[in-house]
Amino acid sequence: MTHSPRFFSPLLILAMVTIPAFADPGAQRAELLQVYRQAVEHDAQLSAARHEYQAQRESVPQARAGLLPTLNAGSTVESVRLERDEPGLTRTRSTTVFQANLNQPLFRADRWFQLEAAHASTAQAELELGAKEQELVLITAQAYFETLRALDLLAAAKAEEAALKRQQQQAQARLENGASSITDVLDAQAAHDNAGANRKLAERKVEDAFEALSRLTRQDYSTIEGIQHQLPVELPVPNDANEWVSRAVRQNLALQASSYAVIAAEQTHRQRKAGYAPTVDAVASWRKGENDSFGYSNPTDFGRDGYRGNVTQSSIGLELNIPLYSGGMTRSQVREATERLAQSEDEREDRRREVVQNTRNFYRAVNSDIEQVIARRQTIRSGQASVKANQVGRDLGSRNTADVLNAQRQLYSAVREYNNARYDYIIDTLKLKQAAGTLSPKDLSDLAMYLTKDYDADRDFLPPQERKAL
Repeated sequence: MTHSPRFFSPLLILAMVTIPAFADPGAQRAELLQVYRQAVEHDAQLSAARHEYQAQRESVPQARAGLLPTLNAGSTVESVRLERDEPGLTRTRSTTVFQANLNQPLFRADRWFQLEAAHASTAQAELELGAKEQELVLITAQAYFETLRALDLLAAAKAEEAALKRQQQQAQARLENGASSITDVLDAQAAHDNAGANRKLAERKVEDAFEALSRLTRQDYSTIEGIQHQLPVELPVPNDANEWVSRAVRQNLALQASSYAVIAAEQTHRQRKAGYAPTVDAVASWRKGENDSFGYSNPTDFGRDGYRGNVTQSSIGLELNIPLYSGGMTRSQVREATERLAQSEDEREDRRREVVQNTRNFYRAVNSDIEQVIARRQTIRSGQASVKANQVGRDLGSRNTADVLNAQRQLYSAVREYNNARYDYIIDTLKLKQAAGTLSPKDLSDLAMYLTKDYDADRDFLPPQERKAL
């Protein structure tokens, strides 16, 4: 018999993790674990998956009922009219019959296979629910850190706009002093205007990000806890793509669910083929009522007193049914089940390939993200030095305003790419764990340790050391 798989639900793991209690409903600051709890409570897709799983569970007792005895009882009330020609006589009687029937299947191969298919389908639904729970962990993290990404990008856009505004003011002052040309002023103004447009676009993306959080949790937020720059950026453990692929093939919940879908299709195929097999049932019946209701003829009823009492009838036996022809129904169902089985096998293979591909891609992405974080942070330092050098060069006459503006743009481009790499690393790491089937709310709890309540994007979009230098 196929048994449902056993695995720890991410919701159960969350209950085992020590996390803060619910914040005040009126609070407007988003916290990662609070956002996750709100998502678990309000996510419609997860709720639908739970209902689907509970509904699928009922297929097991329904299939098992086909192997258990059935017992029914009832009664019949009827009016009987008797007429005779010679000598003429008419009599009407009302009769009542009580009856009970018992049927116990003894050999029903199709129903045994139906039960096995129900067990496999229930196991599949359980795994799919677990996959939905894992997916919600990832969706929550993505919504949360995409909001932080948008805030950091907005802060960088505002800082760039302010820096270019100063360059525009300096260019104007230099023009008035005769140290620069109108071209420098126009270049600086164009750069500042472009930065202003980028800042407005970043503001809209922040609003969109908070709206996504609101949709997920049905809670409005205006501020959010930010991630510290001290978050460790570490290589995956183990640092071996093949080991991650092997783990994913064994533990990925969606892939396991597709395997149970194949098992269910195999059992359904056997069930359809069993439609050619004979069936054997044990049947028993009991009836009690007036003799007329049983079809007995009592000549003495006309003109002479005869027997008008109750009759009890009982029987027990075996019922053999051999299917011979059903209009081609059984043969058609077997062909259909054969194709459904092939379909489920192909879908399992496609899912396996997808899991392998995603695992390798996310593994490479995490390693690339680590390199990007390190490189982009160094680029920020180089960009800061470049801005200072170009400013000094402009003052000495070896550089012009265009050189300074270009250095400013390159610096803030490096800042944006650095923050993008940080958040890509976090999200890609969670995606890698999801592909391997190990993602759980504990991963959110581990990230929450590096969140800070006094996060201010305008101040914290840069690492402390680089912020001081800027």
